Amino acid sequence: MGEKFDLVVIGGGSGGLAAAQRAAEYGARAVLIESGRLGGTCVNVGCVPKKIMWNAAELGGALHDAPEYGFAAAAAGHDWRSLKQRRDAYIAKLNDIYAANLARRNVELLRGRASFVDPHTVSAAGRTLSAPHIIIATGGHPLVPRIPGAELGITSDGFFGLEALPPRVMVAGGGYIAVELSGIFAALGAQTTLALRGATPLRTFDPMIGAASLGMLREAGVTVVTDIKPGSIGRNADGALIATFADGRSIGPFDCLVWAVGRNATVAELALERAGVRLDASGFIATDMYQATSAEGVYAVGDVAGRAQLTPVAIAAGRRLADRVFGDVAGRHLDYDNIPTVIFGHPPIGTVGLTEPAARARHGDDDVKVFRSSFVPLYHAVTQAKPRTEMKLVTLGPEQRIVGVHVVGPGADEMLQGFAVAVRMGATKKDFDDTVAIHPTSAEEFVTMR
Repeated sequence: MGEKFDLVVIGGGSGGLAAAQRAAEYGARAVLIESGRLGGTCVNVGCVPKKIMWNAAELGGALHDAPEYGFAAAAAGHDWRSLKQRRDAYIAKLNDIYAANLARRNVELLRGRASFVDPHTVSAAGRTLSAPHIIIATGGHPLVPRIPGAELGITSDGFFGLEALPPRVMVAGGGYIAVELSGIFAALGAQTTLALRGATPLRTFDPMIGAASLGMLREAGVTVVTDIKPGSIGRNADGALIATFADGRSIGPFDCLVWAVGRNATVAELALERAGVRLDASGFIATDMYQATSAEGVYAVGDVAGRAQLTPVAIAAGRRLADRVFGDVAGRHLDYDNIPTVIFGHPPIGTVGLTEPAARARHGDDDVKVFRSSFVPLYHAVTQAKPRTEMKLVTLGPEQRIVGVHVVGPGADEMLQGFAVAVRMGATKKDFDDTVAIHPTSAEEFVTMR
């Protein structure tokens, strides 16, 4: 049977850490197994270091605008290596903080790779551990396409290992990671190309967002190549990378190619078949509304479950699971509707709730009314560049309940959190109209739309 615990957590990312610590607060004897750095994708090769790089890119934009605000300032190049050192030091500090938090809550940290022995037993680091409850929180990893020469590129993980800014970069992909990395590269001075399978990026978001982000990227100097089918990657006589597509087109040369074409669940070494844990058609662990898998007492949270692959989602799911299982909070689970998210482009993009097409498909055209606003934000009143902020409210029914909020523009990342609360509470257009605007802000447009 092995050593007995109340809870075994496999994976020390956001979801696993949250679940283990919440369970321990209820008195559960918990052990967390992790072979890599604590914090998972988000802390080490995701949102935290990405946001630091985004901050640098935003500062570059501010320096560009500074003369138009009367400052005798100019960007004299960017020291990527110095920023990387500071960024990596901060991440290492976070790794240590997570370890200290586990120790403070009496959660044992076991360094090693875990695999199932049976539905209630796992082995790791030469030990056998059993528990009535096991949580899988092993996250995901970036995909690399199966085409000739694909190994010549790097993934988003490799982006954070770059020691210097590549002069010429191609980013392949149309999701939020591709948009974010393209914007960072371009803002810090790289000649950047974004290769898309379709006509616009961010196709799972509201169409307004896809169209606005396409314009945003081009205004930032990103070359966007559309409607491509992967072919092969090779090198020219100088050793630079050349991308050839299935239709015969070739683009390049590039010094760096970044694959941002999706992510898979990290489950290969878990021996899930020994536990009877089923995967869905996309290779993620199938779970119900309570994060339960096909094996009794085995759960999955976070990216490994494939639903809304966002750090706060993993944390929320992990904590709610621990509340229900160890805190006797009956029925406690995460509601996956109305989850807000932000794409850290330049400017940022925020969205919560239904897209306009989804609302019309679900409720019919007659019940859906859309409000839009497009304007140049005040920040650009004195700059030569005049990028537009785009906003959309999607409302439902005669009471015009707000079911979707979408925004592309400066401040979108910060303003969206409050509007997400309003959407979750069922606010109506009248509630928005009756709220006094804060002037002059971009956010006020949400409560003054006609």
